[in-house]
Amino acid sequence: MIGCTCSVCRSTDPRDKRLRPSIYLDVPTHAKLLVDTSPDLRQQALVHELTRVDAVLFTHSHADHILGLDELRRFNAIQGGAIPCYANAPTWETLRQAFSYIFDGVTSLGGGIAELDPHEITGPFTVHGVHVVPVPVWHGLMPVLGFRFGNMAYLTDCNRLDDSAWELVDGVDTLIIDALRDRPHGTHFSLAQAIDVIARIKPRRAFTTHMTHDLGHAATSARLPAGVELAYDGLVLDVSVDVE
Repeated sequence: MIGCTCSVCRSTDPRDKRLRPSIYLDVPTHAKLLVDTSPDLRQQALVHELTRVDAVLFTHSHADHILGLDELRRFNAIQGGAIPCYANAPTWETLRQAFSYIFDGVTSLGGGIAELDPHEITGPFTVHGVHVVPVPVWHGLMPVLGFRFGNMAYLTDCNRLDDSAWELVDGVDTLIIDALRDRPHGTHFSLAQAIDVIARIKPRRAFTTHMTHDLGHAATSARLPAGVELAYDGLVLDVSVDVE
């Protein structure tokens, strides 16, 4: 946190150095998919040596999940074309406002713009042969999307699953879920609430994401139930996805 000198912000444990949440799904022979374009996308791509983004999936339109969109320009240049991007209608509305220069059709006089191939999410879909199931969750009063890829589900920025979501995540082996802090919050699961959801879904393993500096990695991990861990920047997981 900017200006903070708490023990977590001053920690020497690299797992306490957290950039904005995002995941990168590498499906050999099919595609490399990015979920959200965080403001840290450039740094994340450099650190983890990303060289390709075949498509982007957006969970919602908050700044910490979209403001790295311009960094897709570099992947346009590497790949030589527009990048398919998937979002629900409200997210596209915000993206078109926030990045009007990409969508207004006016020739850019100051440099290039990201080349996007927009698609609206209205239900399950397939991108480059990878099956994606959108999972409706609630971020306070805001409906947002999680995603299921085969036996893994990613549910960031939420404090409630929609009634229809429970069946969609039934049987997942790996669950990644929002857990902001110990204290309750109006738009995010607390750690205890996330653990309750994990207990109901019963994945083999679960990882929390979107933690604040209230949750130090080592101390928090020591009190988590078996099979539940705090995620950290650079964590790599092997999962099974559904493909054509």
